[in-house]
Amino acid sequence: MIELEYDVVVIGAGPAGENAAAYAIAGSDRTAALVERELYGGECSYWACIPSKALLRPGAVLGLGAAMPGVRTSGPKVADVLARRDSFVHNHDDSSQVEWAKSANIDPVRGAGRLIGERLVEVDTDDGVQVLRARHAVVIATGTTATIPDIPGVREAMPWTSRDATNLTVVPRRVAIIGGGVVACETATWLAELGAEEVTLLVRGDRLLPRNEPFASELVLRGLRDTGIVTVRFHTEPLLVSRRDPEDTGVGRVHGGTVTLVLDDGELEVDELVVATGRTPATAKLGLDTVGLAPGYIEVDDQLTARDVPGEWLYAVGDVNHRVALTHMGKYQARVCGDVIAARAEGKPLDGTRFTASADHQQVPQVVYTAPELAAVGLTEHEARTAGFAVDTVELDIAVAGSALSRDDFHGRAKLVVDTAAHRILGATFVGPDMGEQLHAATIAVVGQVPLDTLWHAVPAFPAVSEFWLRLLEAWREKTI
Repeated sequence: MIELEYDVVVIGAGPAGENAAAYAIAGSDRTAALVERELYGGECSYWACIPSKALLRPGAVLGLGAAMPGVRTSGPKVADVLARRDSFVHNHDDSSQVEWAKSANIDPVRGAGRLIGERLVEVDTDDGVQVLRARHAVVIATGTTATIPDIPGVREAMPWTSRDATNLTVVPRRVAIIGGGVVACETATWLAELGAEEVTLLVRGDRLLPRNEPFASELVLRGLRDTGIVTVRFHTEPLLVSRRDPEDTGVGRVHGGTVTLVLDDGELEVDELVVATGRTPATAKLGLDTVGLAPGYIEVDDQLTARDVPGEWLYAVGDVNHRVALTHMGKYQARVCGDVIAARAEGKPLDGTRFTASADHQQVPQVVYTAPELAAVGLTEHEARTAGFAVDTVELDIAVAGSALSRDDFHGRAKLVVDTAAHRILGATFVGPDMGEQLHAATIAVVGQVPLDTLWHAVPAFPAVSEFWLRLLEAWREKTI
């Protein structure tokens, strides 16, 4: 057994873990080890955000071309789309990520890591067991794994998870998707665009994307149904699942024969089943019990320090702390965490906003890359009222010169949730083509608590799509005069 000592040990080398390690040692002679049992770069780089957006972008481009007179469109060519996707995930070769870690003076340690006591991490490596002792901090950044629903026969049917869906090697002809959240909606979008003939979403609730504004859910639903390929069934969950000749054929390959789903009104037969029913924290084998914690999500304070663990040495960032399951917010938390570790290591006070994670409370931006795109930040109207704010809203169709010029079939809608007491925006939701590119202005307004009277002087360029901001402010002005 080999024992090594570092200032900081990070378990989990996804974007959050990488950022935590880099920020904790930046500009110093502190040392860091980055422990990873799979691929450096993590879920986002190989099995989530990056491959999913690579699969979705060709369909968006094709849709734009089809809506532009004088432009000829054809495709998509599935083989080329998948090849481009593979280039973005580097064919699951993480050597460049490992080299980045080394260039940042972070030691990569390949293997399964687990806590064995205060500031102690044991790693099973190819060269044997290593014990890493942290002088200042251990950071948990192991993320989550796909949840398999507790439906009879589902596990035995070897369904696709999000990893299979984003890394598909073939497009199944008939697909059922259990779930109605982001993964389910985006997967249905690219399957329809890449040539699936029948896609059925089985949604336990009464609408898609239930954490968003109802109008946004409705527009995404309409977009899916307008493909003529996607069917959405609400208040529906399989009672029983079975599969003919299930086989572990590898990630992204059809896992056997026909899948039969028994529903409350009959049966549905498909060629592949996708489960998109949430995530489970990847902490079961982390040895949390050795430091007094139970397996599950790790609760942290706003400095990302684990609660109920004395000594301010254990931290958790990203999906594993259950604050916000989004890559960009995990990276944000990691930057705060790294700064906190550095300050504590140097004996500096935690003064200033850089040492407190606040944006993951009521100020979170997210884009759902469906057709149309859904972009939102902050609180929905329902969330704001539940939180006790004095609320009013303004909502309108996006119809300005810039949107008309951008494509002939532009349809979109925007909504602002306003704190009438403070006269500022609490939340914004935009639905329409490329709305993700419009979101950051709203994020700045929400996080910066910019008064509406000040936003009136933030003049959108003409003829840009962003001119809809002026229409929103005009509509608000009319309501308050």
